[in-house]
Amino acid sequence: MDEQYSKIMQSALSENTRLAYQKGWQRFEQFCHYKFLKALPAAPSTVIDFLITHATQPVGRNGNPLSMGTVSLYSSAINHKHIHSGFASPGSHPEVIMALRGLMRVCGTKVRRVEALREHQVLKMLKLCPKTPIGIRDAALLAIIFAGALRRSEACGLCAEDIRIIKSRNSRTPSGMFIYIRKSKTDQEGRGQKIAIPPGKRIKPIQRVCEWLRVSGIKSGYLFQTMKRGGGLRGNPLHHSDIPRLVKHYGKLIGLDPKNIAGHSLRAGFVTSAAAHNARLDKIMEVTRHTNPTTVLKYIRDADAFTQHAGDDFL
Repeated sequence: MDEQYSKIMQSALSENTRLAYQKGWQRFEQFCHYKFLKALPAAPSTVIDFLITHATQPVGRNGNPLSMGTVSLYSSAINHKHIHSGFASPGSHPEVIMALRGLMRVCGTKVRRVEALREHQVLKMLKLCPKTPIGIRDAALLAIIFAGALRRSEACGLCAEDIRIIKSRNSRTPSGMFIYIRKSKTDQEGRGQKIAIPPGKRIKPIQRVCEWLRVSGIKSGYLFQTMKRGGGLRGNPLHHSDIPRLVKHYGKLIGLDPKNIAGHSLRAGFVTSAAAHNARLDKIMEVTRHTNPTTVLKYIRDADAFTQHAGDDFL
């Protein structure tokens, strides 16, 4: 019963959240061990000391303080660990609440926005993918993430069984493709989401996926797998951290600064490109599966920022 209870409680969190909480708690434990403080249950003053230290002192890999987003995440990790262990959440203490509010004001809450990759930039990247098994995989991966506005975890979790290519009656050329997303950020219960992908005239996502399936011989299992140097499949799915690495690699080849782009640049780029080509908001949201139009409108505003600008006639 205890094992089943623990499994059910852990399932309440997504895999990414669970791993992030685990990392945050480990960091808190290390902090307490270094300062000879009790981690569980932790005194409010200990939690405040931890939060202030990580938000204001150079503790990150790059020698900078952690972002407030990460600090807030670690605070949630500490609260979750306490509640799950039968203790009161230190985050509900008035002094901890005040400390977090103060840090938000002092350190700011600005969210880092990566550069959105437009369709012409993605096309340049695709042209630089080598005609090797690894290069063909990379091209199919970049194209399908962009065309389906996929999140990193969604792309890595795709299986061959999750794609269905629709062939036209009078031609061997595919008329479209459906991608089935088993689980995503906005579908934690795993009800499933379906995305329609057109053949395309420039990015050609379906053609690139078909070429990858032909070269790799994949008929079932993970669609995008890690590979040996010689091009053989390892059978393991790509990790979500592999996506930004590939995007930065090919982005650098076309002259972009790798610091300004990430895996999310492809998803954001689809929205920005669609808006620039006057796609309807509801049709964009069909692909991105956003539940809040406000999120999508942020990218659309960027695309339209200089179109019919209020100052065009007098600046």
